[in-house]
Amino acid sequence: PPGPLQMIATSENQSHELTREFLDTWTRISQVPLVIIHPFCRRYKAGLNDMVLHEEAVRKVVKNRIYSLAIHPSESRTLVAAGDKSGGIGLWDLDCPSEAGLCVFMPHSQPVSCMYFSPFHPAHLLSLSHDGTVRCGDVTRAVFEEVFRSEEYSFSSFDFLAADASTLLVGAWDGDVAVVDRRTPGTGCELSADMNSRTTRTVHVHPVNRQYFVAAGAGNVCVYDVRRLKRSGNKPVSSLLGHAKSVASAYFSPVTGSRVVTTCADDTLSRAPMHNNNTGRWLTRFRAVWDPKQEDCFVVCSMARPRQIEVFQATGKRVHSFLNEDFLGSVCSINVMHPTKNVLAGGNSSGRLHVFTD
Repeated sequence: PPGPLQMIATSENQSHELTREFLDTWTRISQVPLVIIHPFCRRYKAGLNDMVLHEEAVRKVVKNRIYSLAIHPSESRTLVAAGDKSGGIGLWDLDCPSEAGLCVFMPHSQPVSCMYFSPFHPAHLLSLSHDGTVRCGDVTRAVFEEVFRSEEYSFSSFDFLAADASTLLVGAWDGDVAVVDRRTPGTGCELSADMNSRTTRTVHVHPVNRQYFVAAGAGNVCVYDVRRLKRSGNKPVSSLLGHAKSVASAYFSPVTGSRVVTTCADDTLSRAPMHNNNTGRWLTRFRAVWDPKQEDCFVVCSMARPRQIEVFQATGKRVHSFLNEDFLGSVCSINVMHPTKNVLAGGNSSGRLHVFTD
């Protein structure tokens, strides 16, 4: 339904007191000031080698296939959010070993394909769904506020246009891109722009020059200037060529934005060797994502056996493979790295999370 939704856990075994305790923990860790560091590559490789997967770090957190992941930037606790095919969001506190460490909510009615904790205020978890809504889970008020709603379009992805998370860039499956200002009353957008593309699968804002964003479409990857957007007739300032089939994602590198990593159905990753990306209909499509701790390294799942999650340098060289034949037996299509700690979370198609830590 339109409007705010209360943060009420879906589990029948989850009491109101346990839910409140969980939300209080989320609030508390969000008040810690954050410091982002970018270690040197040699130290970075050593950190990857120290990361392992324990049995207690594997858990089913949502009912259905995982479409998106987000990890809270706290350094005191590890809190991971997973969005699934049915519109559910599961939050798992790995530092709480009991059932109280998991809360599942249903703020959406269709797949949750994109999620981020607000970099400006981590007590907010923003989620986007195919149901045509963007919501902000505000833990301090225990409510999922409605940020943007469309009765006409199905959304695919979003990113923060402003560094303070006050404005958003939202991509739609029909190819349009919308600019949303959270400070404006209501749930509409400031501008809806036709990008002359059959679809827009991901949008990502440049980390330094935030007027630029990259959009991954049906078979194209283009960079646009948001200041020049208009309702129709939009042209990119740059087009990245080389892929032969549909592109699943495109993201700027985290510090300088001087690189773009793309994932394509033609079995390639930009700047990397051949990589099997044919997931079929039962797996979420792979999306290679940068490690925010390292400017030139990205993480992507693999179809290889034994099942593993790989780290590549931008040159195409494989740096590390995360694997564990005892506890990792499935394909983790969606992955996310912690911005400062050595933590990697991978989600599979049964709603299960696998978290590697040092």
